[in-house]
Amino acid sequence: MAKELIRLSDCTMSFDGEVVLDKINLYIRDKEFLTLLGPSGCGKTTTLRIIGGFQTPTAGDVFFDGVRINAVPPHKRAVNTVFQKYALFPHLNVFENIAFGLRIPKADPETGKKEKLTEEEIQERVMDMLQVVNLKGFEKRRVSQLSGGQQQRVAIARALVNRPKVLLLDEPLGALDLKLRKDMQNELKRIQQAMGITFIYVTHDQEEALAMSDTVVVMDQGKIQQIGTPEDIYNEPKNAFVADFIGESNILDGIMRADGVVEIFNRKFQCLDKGFLPDEPVDVVIRPEDVDIVPEDQGQLKGTVTSVTFKGVHYDTIVDFYGFKWLIQTTDFCPVGSHIGIKIDPDGIHVMKKSQYSGLFGDYSSYSEEYDEISDATLEPEEEEEESHDE
Repeated sequence: MAKELIRLSDCTMSFDGEVVLDKINLYIRDKEFLTLLGPSGCGKTTTLRIIGGFQTPTAGDVFFDGVRINAVPPHKRAVNTVFQKYALFPHLNVFENIAFGLRIPKADPETGKKEKLTEEEIQERVMDMLQVVNLKGFEKRRVSQLSGGQQQRVAIARALVNRPKVLLLDEPLGALDLKLRKDMQNELKRIQQAMGITFIYVTHDQEEALAMSDTVVVMDQGKIQQIGTPEDIYNEPKNAFVADFIGESNILDGIMRADGVVEIFNRKFQCLDKGFLPDEPVDVVIRPEDVDIVPEDQGQLKGTVTSVTFKGVHYDTIVDFYGFKWLIQTTDFCPVGSHIGIKIDPDGIHVMKKSQYSGLFGDYSSYSEEYDEISDATLEPEEEEEESHDE
C-alpha cells in the first residue's frame, strides 16, 4: 500500500463565526486519486484550499509527508491547482502557456540559490507534457483557437509541468458539455496514472466521483459522512444522505428483527446485515436496479404502477406500495395502472443505523427540493461558490 502523503488533523474552518468545516480528519496516500464529493456548501472546496495553502484552518493541522505545513504559502508547497476557470493567458500560444511557470527562477531546496532552466530543458519538458495530454502538434496554437476540452488539457499540462507531488482539481469539468465531460473523465484518470502523482478532485457529480476515483470522500454540512472506494460508497452507504446522494435509492423505515432479518411494511425480508439490536428501528436502502418485477401473486410486496419513463436501456418505473412510492429500474415494461409484485434478493437490501438524515429521502411521490427551488421565482440565486464562504 502507498505511503501517507497528506493528513488533515481536526481541521476546522470558520468564517465570521460560522463553522464551514467541522474537525475534518483525513489522510491521502501518495499516487492516489481521491475525490471530495458533496453538494454546494458542504466544505469540499474549503478543504481543497486548505491543502493548497490558499486558506489556513481556524484550528487543526495540515501535514505533508509528515511535516506540519499550516504556515507554508502555496508557492512553497509541492502542490499545483487547476480551477474550473482555467485562467490561461490569451496572448500566449499553447507552448508559452505551459512554459510560463518554468521560466520563473526557482530556489534550490538545499542551497537556496535561485536557478533558471535552460531553453533546451524548457523545450523538452513542455513537449513531454504535450505528449501526456495528447496535444502534440498544438504548441503554436492560440488558446482562443482551442475547444473547451483542449483548453482544460493545457491548464492541466501547465500545472503538471512543474512536477508537483499533488495536483488539486476544483470542478475542472464543470464548463464542458456532457459527452466531453465523460471523455475527459477517462483522460484525467489516464493522465494521473501516467504521471504517477496524487490527484485530489472536487466535484458535486457522483458519476464523476465513481468513474475516476480510488477513494471517495462524501461530505455534507462541513463534515465527512463516509470515506471508501467507489464500490463501498455505492454498495454500503453509511447513512441516508450518502445513499441518496450516490445514485438513486429507495430509503425506507424498517425494523431489524434479528441478524439477517429486517421488517418492511410488516413483512420480513432476508438480508446480509448483522450486529443490530433486536427490534432496532433502521433505515433500509434498496437500489432501483436490485428490484425484480414478478406477477402480483408471486411478489414479496404488491404495488401499483403510477409512472413509466423510457430511459433507453431500461424503464424508470414508479410503483406505489401502501402510499410510499418506489423507483424501479427494469427492462420490463409495465403500463401505468398495472398491479405488480416484486422480489428482492438478500444482497439487494442494505440496512443502516438511523441518523439525522432519516426520513428526509426515498419517496418518489414528490419533486426534489432543488426542483421546487428552481420553480420558485421569489427565491434569490446563491452567490458563486468562489465568491462565498459557504463552500
